[in-house]
Amino acid sequence: MSPQENKALVRRFVEEMQNAHDLDALDTFFSPDFVDHSGLSDPPTLEGSRGLFTMMFAAFPDMHFTIQQQIAEGDQVVTLKTFHGTHEGTFMGIPATGKQVEINNIDIFTVRDGKLAEHWAVGDFLGMLQQIGAVPAPG
Repeated sequence: MSPQENKALVRRFVEEMQNAHDLDALDTFFSPDFVDHSGLSDPPTLEGSRGLFTMMFAAFPDMHFTIQQQIAEGDQVVTLKTFHGTHEGTFMGIPATGKQVEINNIDIFTVRDGKLAEHWAVGDFLGMLQQIGAVPAPG
């Protein structure tokens, strides 16, 4: 696939799985041997990612990502996106607060054979914890 086709695949993943909260779509987008290097999924596999998204959809039922920018080269796609959501369910053991959250996130996906095969991520999780009141904000 070309870099442009790879970008389109990642955009479809964000819209059709993440924003539509469609866990079944993981099988459409992720390769069976998917590896998550982000440290977010436990285990770092397709099934670990399914567990992570199950928790995120329950914790932030209005969870939505807005793609700000994408860069693709070869088989890799880098996406800067903004996460929006309301903390209405348990998140990492933290009870719902009803607070709005907005953080930036950078994903790097490797595409193989038309599927997302590997993932790395950097997100402002400290900012998220501060926004829901789990960690005090500086100052």
